[in-house]
Amino acid sequence: MLLALAAVVVVTWRLLVAATDERMATSLQAEVAEFRRLVDTGIDPRTGAAFGSVDDVLSAVLTYNQARPNEKFLAYVDGAYRYQSRVEAPVRLSDDARFTALVGSVSESRSGSYASGAGEVLYVAVPVSLDGAPGSGVVVAAFFADLEREAADSTARLMLVVGGLTSLAAAGGAWVVAGRILRPVRDVAETAQGITETDLSGRIEVPDGPGDELADLARSVNAMLDRVETGVAAQRRFLDDAGHELRTPITIVRGHLEVLDPTDPADVRDTVALVDDELDRMNRIVGELLLLARAEQPAFVRPHAVDVAALTAEVGRKVARLGDRDWVVEETAELDAVLDPQRVTQAVVALADNAVHVTAPGDRVVLGSRLVGDELRFRVTDSGPGIDPDDRTRLFERFARGPAGRGRSEGAGLGLAIVAAIAAAHGGRVELDSAPGRGATFTLVLPAHPAPSADGTVDDASATAEDPHPAGGTP
Repeated sequence: MLLALAAVVVVTWRLLVAATDERMATSLQAEVAEFRRLVDTGIDPRTGAAFGSVDDVLSAVLTYNQARPNEKFLAYVDGAYRYQSRVEAPVRLSDDARFTALVGSVSESRSGSYASGAGEVLYVAVPVSLDGAPGSGVVVAAFFADLEREAADSTARLMLVVGGLTSLAAAGGAWVVAGRILRPVRDVAETAQGITETDLSGRIEVPDGPGDELADLARSVNAMLDRVETGVAAQRRFLDDAGHELRTPITIVRGHLEVLDPTDPADVRDTVALVDDELDRMNRIVGELLLLARAEQPAFVRPHAVDVAALTAEVGRKVARLGDRDWVVEETAELDAVLDPQRVTQAVVALADNAVHVTAPGDRVVLGSRLVGDELRFRVTDSGPGIDPDDRTRLFERFARGPAGRGRSEGAGLGLAIVAAIAAAHGGRVELDSAPGRGATFTLVLPAHPAPSADGTVDDASATAEDPHPAGGTP
């Protein structure tokens, strides 16, 4: 802006100076023409008679020509100063011997510039003679050019002052605006500097609304930090959980190996069986922990169109092999929905396996699926001892077990946590309805996303809500 301002001021000043110089040159030429007309008539306008001498001509010329501001008329006779106009001037050119010598005795018209004490002087000197009259004269029209250009100089100075103030104001405004625009960038830097390996909670404040590119950048950085924090938290949970759960079987194995009697075949056989069982349990624990860690990744579920009725029937056939129970598929939802059938099967089988461990051979276990409003519900109902209200929330935590499962040694208490993770990955939840002495119903509740038909439309009939509590059924 400053460079542009300087260029504009210089160009404007030069144009104004050039216009002023052209005006002075035109004025001087006009004065010369006026002098010549007056002299060529040969008549003195003051008396109406012919001029009698060169002195009379010069006196008439200066009398009948009005000098402008910064303009001066002088008359010389035989090289000596004789007359000048009455307009005041910054310096007396009549007293300047060098200027008198320059213009006082010219024999032909001359124009040029002269450096006086008041700056540059532009002049035109015109010789004057009268037939039959002795002597010769010179009429000089002169402009004090620097004074005449003062208007152009003042305009340039004014432009510099106004432009400078405007530039300062623009710079101040740009500073404020740039500060507001670059604030998200500073926030990104400060947030990045404030993040440590133990504290990943820092986020960039983003104003509400669509915002601009920098706001989008801040949102992207926040989303990235969310993913990093989630990944680090999952890693820490995995390490904590693995360390917590694997410590016990390792201690058991080490303790039995330390007291092993190599010479006793029975002791060796029992110890090998125990170590093998503990290694299997450790393998299951590691596999389930890895599954929970993957549950927090975006690609954990791979949904696609699935026939829910067929899926429910297939799950019923699979769980029938879990134990000698009275397995009943009570109802099925008749629709094609978008979900991950493998993960849903895994969750329902885990619930069914949990039901096997809290019931006795021949007890009734009911499975089913139904569409309720915009929710798809897969349920598993057992006839076990039920769950105390105080244990309902804790059951879905990692390594938590209900009263009926605390005596089990083969499980790690991760089954219901995995079911909850599968439901959350689908955008759903797990519900529990139970009371001590009357069994429990676990319901996998998923958003119902009807699959589009071949022509790209969704069958609205499949989305009709059903009664969530049919007659004779357990909720």
